[in-house]
Amino acid sequence: MFELSQLRCFVAVAEELHFGRAAARLNMTQPPLSRQIQILERILDVALLERSNRTVRLTPAGQSFLAEARRLLKLAESAALLAKRVAKGKAGSINIGFTAASAYSYMPQLVAACRRELPEVEIALKEMVSGDQLKRLDSGEIDIGLLRPPVPRTGLRSFRVCAEPMIAAVPAGHPLARAEAISLDDLAVEPFITYAPYEARYFHDLVVELFTRAGLVPDYVQHLAQIHSILAMVHSGVGVAMVPEAAESLHFSGVVLRRLTLPSQRAAELYFVSREDNDNPLLPTVATLARNLATAPRPAPSA
Repeated sequence: MFELSQLRCFVAVAEELHFGRAAARLNMTQPPLSRQIQILERILDVALLERSNRTVRLTPAGQSFLAEARRLLKLAESAALLAKRVAKGKAGSINIGFTAASAYSYMPQLVAACRRELPEVEIALKEMVSGDQLKRLDSGEIDIGLLRPPVPRTGLRSFRVCAEPMIAAVPAGHPLARAEAISLDDLAVEPFITYAPYEARYFHDLVVELFTRAGLVPDYVQHLAQIHSILAMVHSGVGVAMVPEAAESLHFSGVVLRRLTLPSQRAAELYFVSREDNDNPLLPTVATLARNLATAPRPAPSA
């Protein structure tokens, strides 16, 4: 099989139609240039050039081969450039797992930052619960997890990217909708819509912990996995609920969101997690973008 160096020699001669000029263009002497063309013709078993003392012309086979030779050289150059950009963390692909609730705020911000700073990177997003993300990180199916604590320390790197307060969600026509702030005592005496113990285990445990610390036992009437499903039930008047502040971005009609007063602060946390032995060159850049977002000033809550 011919080599790229032989293609470069042929293209130079074909474009210059002069061995001397082609040799100067390639910064080499004429005899080795002629030998490279001869070797290429022997490999292909065709004459590519017609030579005389004064002229060099392409044969019909040479004319056809010139277009393909240029294409092969361009592909080789593109492949080399892509490899260099991937090695420098400027191109390639990265797989990100995320929880459903992180899609309301932090995850879209991170993806937007990646698309802005790394336009050549392919981002694959996979929604899954935190436990499944840890399994997929372990198997290498995802490079990054945006997940809820606790995060195992062995073999993983992690840092917190979000800690948002929990807020109260009540039907628009409910008496509590007129209050500026709502307490746990207010919620405990109402039919309460909460989170499923497996599909939304983190929020389920968080809500139970808040009520338990306050010595309250609410009237749980529904256990649902998704925040938008909980808000739909609040809209229908089934009960009240507790949701993370990012739910404000949903602008759910018929539902009023109010500040929640708590005996002690307890935020809903989100972590950026990756394997320590993951050698994807994009990871350091994406991690830096994630940290910058985490430390950026938070926008004021919507009215």
